[in-house]
Amino acid sequence: MANSYLTRTPSSSGNRRKFTFSAWVKFNFNQLANNSRIFSCGSATSAWVSAYFNSPGDLQLAIVEGGTTYTIQTNRLFRDESAWYHLVFVVDTENATANNRLRMYVNGEEETSFSQRNNPTQDLDTQANTASKPIDIGSAENVGYSPRYFPGYMSHVALVDGQALAPTVFGSTDSSSGIWKFKAPSGVTWGTNGFHLKFESSGNLGLDSSGNSNTFSVN
Repeated sequence: MANSYLTRTPSSSGNRRKFTFSAWVKFNFNQLANNSRIFSCGSATSAWVSAYFNSPGDLQLAIVEGGTTYTIQTNRLFRDESAWYHLVFVVDTENATANNRLRMYVNGEEETSFSQRNNPTQDLDTQANTASKPIDIGSAENVGYSPRYFPGYMSHVALVDGQALAPTVFGSTDSSSGIWKFKAPSGVTWGTNGFHLKFESSGNLGLDSSGNSNTFSVN
């Protein structure tokens, strides 16, 4: 069972209404628990933003703010332990179209069939990219739901502060095999709290390669 995670606490706020989170993940399905966190933002059980797998294998993106939970939760189940999944989560509460305020993509395709959907109100300020509110990768440690670790591997974890981006920024379809593959993001404006963790160095897993120097601590 996983028992480690990465964390960083921003010193200044970025865009609290709009961001894109991207990660490549591979996991042990039998070790999934409800709320196995991919990432979390916030410092209290009453206010946070997070994406996670539940034990059946469904995928969920949620915002808790002001006593209300805004969420999308897939009908589709993800149970292939041999596969790498590319996950992209987009929060854009400024969007005038309610169904575009929370979006998720798996291997380049947008998920549109949900067992739960409760769209956030327009222009809602979230806990993401907020000064003094920790960002956790692979856990919900700082929002009070310890441990809820992610039981698997991650690669090329990225957050773009202030932009709602398509998955094609981070991946592309191989013309020969038709398989969705990693693509190095280029020309990205990362924003105040944006980061790109490549995990290339075992001695510095939290090193930010975006140019922002938003390096994470290993716990």
